[in-house]
Amino acid sequence: MDEPPAGKRWQPPDLDAWAPWRPADAARRLAGCGAAWCVAGGWAIDLWLGEETRPHEDLEIAVPAGQFPLVRARLTGFDLFCVGPGVVAPLGADEEPPADGHQTWVREPGLQHWRMDVFREPGDAATWAYRRDPSLTAPRAQMVGVAEGIPFLKPQGVLLFKAKARRDKDQADFDACLPRMDGAAKAWLRAALERFQPDSPWIAALG
Repeated sequence: MDEPPAGKRWQPPDLDAWAPWRPADAARRLAGCGAAWCVAGGWAIDLWLGEETRPHEDLEIAVPAGQFPLVRARLTGFDLFCVGPGVVAPLGADEEPPADGHQTWVREPGLQHWRMDVFREPGDAATWAYRRDPSLTAPRAQMVGVAEGIPFLKPQGVLLFKAKARRDKDQADFDACLPRMDGAAKAWLRAALERFQPDSPWIAALG
């Protein structure tokens, strides 16, 4: 970790200083690590669509919390920070991430840029679990696809997370996916939304 100059109080890094990797960059760094990681968020939508439909201000990946050490081992030389509401805390080399959070941001020290956000999630190598309520599970093979060797969370999983905030970019992602999702994916997402976001207008759109 970067050490503050003598006599200086530690200041958190600029949270807007993102120069994110692309999914292929993360895939090269994590190749063969043994963790069941996948790209999440907007980039996962674009990997599924097979084209870059909009700019991406960050790169998010998800990994079962129990396999986080496998990802962490591939990030030697980078600074790791646990990030949450009102919290930006450096994660020391011998420290375990807090159990009450899920985000670890990866910063490249020389450039002082954030490269990737790693979500520590429930589930395991065989089973995907919804981070906001782990009682919702599905076979990982059902929820994770692969494009050009890069694993990604399929739209039904990504959009379940996006339905809560439903920002402009989230609506754009939903609109881009809806015509191309198959009946099973739509039915799964509709049932999940009825359970967790029953006021979502996406339920009616899913048919």
